[in-house]
Amino acid sequence: MKQNKQQFAVLSDWLAQQSLHPLISKLLALCDDTGLYIVDRNQHIIYWSRGAERLSGLKAEDVAGKPCVQEYEISESDDHKKQLIKPFKNNQHHIELAKVSQALYDRDGVFSGGLGLLTPASAATPWPNSANGFPVPAKQSFQGMLSRSPAMQAVFKIIQNAAETEATVLARGESGSGKELVAKAIHDLSARRNAPFLAINCAALSASLLDSELFGHVRGAFTGAIKDHSGLFQRARGGTLFLDEVAELPLELQAKLLRVIQERNYIPVGGDRSIDVDVRIVAATHRSLREQVKMGRFREDLMYRLRVVPIFIPPLRDRREDIGLLIWHFIRLHNAPGFRKIEKIDPQAMRTLLDYAWPGNVRELHNVVEYAFAVGRGSTLRWSELPPEFRETHPVDLQAGQNVPLSAAEESVAIRQALAQSNGKVTLAARTLGMSRATFWRKRKLYGI
Repeated sequence: MKQNKQQFAVLSDWLAQQSLHPLISKLLALCDDTGLYIVDRNQHIIYWSRGAERLSGLKAEDVAGKPCVQEYEISESDDHKKQLIKPFKNNQHHIELAKVSQALYDRDGVFSGGLGLLTPASAATPWPNSANGFPVPAKQSFQGMLSRSPAMQAVFKIIQNAAETEATVLARGESGSGKELVAKAIHDLSARRNAPFLAINCAALSASLLDSELFGHVRGAFTGAIKDHSGLFQRARGGTLFLDEVAELPLELQAKLLRVIQERNYIPVGGDRSIDVDVRIVAATHRSLREQVKMGRFREDLMYRLRVVPIFIPPLRDRREDIGLLIWHFIRLHNAPGFRKIEKIDPQAMRTLLDYAWPGNVRELHNVVEYAFAVGRGSTLRWSELPPEFRETHPVDLQAGQNVPLSAAEESVAIRQALAQSNGKVTLAARTLGMSRATFWRKRKLYGI
């Protein structure tokens, strides 16, 4: 404590010798990527940083000189108190921020304004510099998979526990959700980590080719079999075999797979001798095996053999706190080659990415980032650099429906879409919806847009 007092005494003397205006200007320039903002004595915004733009979705040009949104108002009595606020929301989700504020007083002790700092409450929206080489906290990274979601943290725990056993695992999740990453994590954490990890997509080959690829064949087994061929079960000896889209396995091969699991041996195509199996099986599917059993497309006994440890991978739309984390992760990957270095994301683009349903999950998100790198230039990822499907909006026509009142949700969507189509130009967006700029601003504030 004594050292701190001495340090601040030296700082106070130094500040007294500085010219205030250039000092503050340089400090603000250094802090521009944080969520800093400043209000005057009337709670009107006089400074709104780029970091505050990205976190709130509100542009500096639209808030400068305007009354502060209620959530951002700086209390004279709650200096340094951390508050949770919801700066914007839509019918799908909201992004929650934490605010810390500091009131300022003039020489007479009268409130003269204040400083506020916005930070992601649940880290749902990363800081811009997270794309510039800053490491992801260890608790958010697991065997090449990134997540802040409690649901995914539970998945990571199951993976870790299952890897210590020899149990057969069935990963179920939508396309692009990371089923192969789950299988690879189980292998890498297991005692089999130094042996092969081999994978096959059961939907990609015909029944005969799949039979040969899995179990191998001997020379002369069929036309074209000019030499013996070792199957995946033999080549993966001592390791792990990942059977992707196992629900698509033909019924005749399901019986053969069941024998492998039960008897730990198999006979190659055209062979007459059995081969012992020392392989751990991890299977995956985007379908419900129980439903496939009911429809007669999958053997019930094989289902129980495969799903000793079932792992359900939640889709990206159900773990939206991961979207920002993954976006910046993939930006870091593409920044590395040096062709283009993205340091920030335009608020409109980030809002669009956060609102999207991501039917293709993490794989689709990666593709979107790769697309933006390919078609755009400069250090900012802009809305115009997103794939066409992100820009094909059809706003609700407020003027055409004047006699039919819109719900709050419909009006909010219409305002967002108008802003998207006008590239964030408030006057043009208001004109599109038949509103005055004042009414448009009031409704944006009402809906937290």
